[in-house]
Amino acid sequence: MKRTAFIILSFLFVLLLFQVTPSHGFGSIFSFGDSYTDTGNLNVLAKTLNIPVFTDKLPYGETFFHRPSNRCSDGRLIVDFLAEEFGLPFLKPYLAKSGSYRQGANFAVAGATALDPTFFKKHNLKTIAAPLNISLDFQLQWFKELKPSLCKTTKDCRDYFGRSLFIVGEIGGNDYIDMFVSGLSMEQVKLHAHTIIQTIARTMKEVLDQGAGTVVVPGNIPMGCLPTILTMLKSNKYYSYDQKTGCLKRYNIVSTYHNTLLLEAINEFRYKYPKAKIIYADYYKPLSNFVMYPKRYGFTYNPLVACCGKGGKYNWSTTELCGMPHVAACQNPSASLNWDGVHLTEAAYRYITNSWLKGPYAVPPILEAHKN
Repeated sequence: MKRTAFIILSFLFVLLLFQVTPSHGFGSIFSFGDSYTDTGNLNVLAKTLNIPVFTDKLPYGETFFHRPSNRCSDGRLIVDFLAEEFGLPFLKPYLAKSGSYRQGANFAVAGATALDPTFFKKHNLKTIAAPLNISLDFQLQWFKELKPSLCKTTKDCRDYFGRSLFIVGEIGGNDYIDMFVSGLSMEQVKLHAHTIIQTIARTMKEVLDQGAGTVVVPGNIPMGCLPTILTMLKSNKYYSYDQKTGCLKRYNIVSTYHNTLLLEAINEFRYKYPKAKIIYADYYKPLSNFVMYPKRYGFTYNPLVACCGKGGKYNWSTTELCGMPHVAACQNPSASLNWDGVHLTEAAYRYITNSWLKGPYAVPPILEAHKN
């Protein structure tokens, strides 16, 4: 009897270990970025500062959560799919200051820029994030504020963060859009791209110095394929558009330039931090494929047209945004690439997540990197 009881208890103990230990060994996820990653920080700020937002209203969240989820999509984001993959709860927004953050925190804020508000003010540039201190440096400061509640000694912190997954980005897209809307030339925007990359690199260095074992750094999306850009920055010249996709070429050139600089920075960090797994996660290539060959991926709706919106060639306008009264979503968001003119549908995020986990659009793939 004693031997049988011992075997049963041993089995239950092993089972418990498997239940509480996430697959692949990540014990927590920490995320920085903008609306492609935010799970509610903007909504916390909006309530505090009385700023209108629409992600707390349907049809946002309708596909998976069946209620507004404070995410800029109809359902889950990449950070949500990653949490599910590694057996972790969905990331709580840091600014909610709700309970324990031992299993991770989300510092990303919709509308965030990589560069600080002082940069935009100094260069006399417009920015939608002007009244808010939500740029990447502020997000990094929030991480530093949270750290004492997660670990105490240097060794404890390195052990803890060594088992964590860090996601730095996507960030920078809002900076470029603000610069173009403010009237900067291509040459001026490219010049500022170096400052944006330096800011991202500063965040990477900080988390790596804290002992981060795995850092995923997403690149920029093909901005010229967004309904917002195609509407606000449209051109009267036919050669401004890619004849195969219908995207505006000049904005995609900036995205490609950003990604080239980011890869150079990542390679430098790989040399300086050889023990860390530093992963470049590509948004540009999968999204370009979705736009070029939408039906291959189940996107039967025009990939340049927003699912949720109203007005104009691309179903997007500044006066009738998704979440506003009388603005409806398309019947089947899963058949659409673009959700609200800026962000993607859950279906698109799912495809991209899988391509980052298993390849080919992450170098190295997240699962492969962790095995090694």
